Amino acid sequence: MALRNHSTITEFILIGLSDDPHVETLLFVLFLVIYLLTMMGNLILLLVIKADSSLHTPMYFFLSNLSFLDLCFSSVTLPKLLEDLLSEKKIISLDGCLAQVFFVFFTSGTEACLLSVMAYDRYAAICHPLLYGQVMSNQLCVKLVLASWTLASLNAAVILLLGINMDFCEAQTIHHFTCELPALFPLSCSDISIHVKILLGASLLHGLGTFIPIFLSYARIISTILSISSTTGRSKAFNTCSSHLIAVVLFFGSGFLCYLMPPSGSSLDLLLSLQYSVVTPLMNPLIYSLKNKDVKAAVKKTLEKYL
Repeated sequence: MALRNHSTITEFILIGLSDDPHVETLLFVLFLVIYLLTMMGNLILLLVIKADSSLHTPMYFFLSNLSFLDLCFSSVTLPKLLEDLLSEKKIISLDGCLAQVFFVFFTSGTEACLLSVMAYDRYAAICHPLLYGQVMSNQLCVKLVLASWTLASLNAAVILLLGINMDFCEAQTIHHFTCELPALFPLSCSDISIHVKILLGASLLHGLGTFIPIFLSYARIISTILSISSTTGRSKAFNTCSSHLIAVVLFFGSGFLCYLMPPSGSSLDLLLSLQYSVVTPLMNPLIYSLKNKDVKAAVKKTLEKYL
């Protein structure tokens, strides 16, 4: 596939979420609140983990990286969405659109890798508690995080090259509220058959490559939990990974549907994208704080210290 772009189109028009000004005003308020809560929740989680020495463990090291990533993830789409909700013309440049495509894949791909790494961490903690400190050393944790960011950036670069190699001639209207590569396919005036196959292959490879380790880790975790004789012990072991399991279901459930279903511009497409890119970054800090006694205690201690 030769690298080229001979597009005559320099900008696109996003259809957004509604063409009713009153609905758009309500949506603006809703998404502004969501964005502010997302930023505040993840920043608080980052500060609490940094401030409380009892949370300086591999699990919370990965969680702090996930919080930072969620700050980035929500900032890729929400600021532009908020701007469009107040604009009559929802316009985005070709370069801006391709940049959004790259960062959507980069941030979501890194999150998938981090969730996979966190599943391995829970496996080591529950299935090999006596060796946990040796297995999850500081050096390994840093290497796993760096590998997550690197793998996701390489995958996103491949996706970006697909977008750069597409020609856009006449059609300008993107039937979406953001730039995602599947939404650009109907607008291309070049042959995109190979692009569709590469996107599907890259999404499956990255998605399954991160989901299968999660599945295998939880298969071993469940087996270990069921072998624990006491009910209290089983409950305690399950509670250590329940927050992560909820985050995995939310992220991978909507993510797989977003990128493996044919793009149609339907309301379901838009709802899945909103769940994937807007709701998930908001939910993660809530899930990990409300379901985690250590985080709740650390938040309380930090607030008492500084307020």
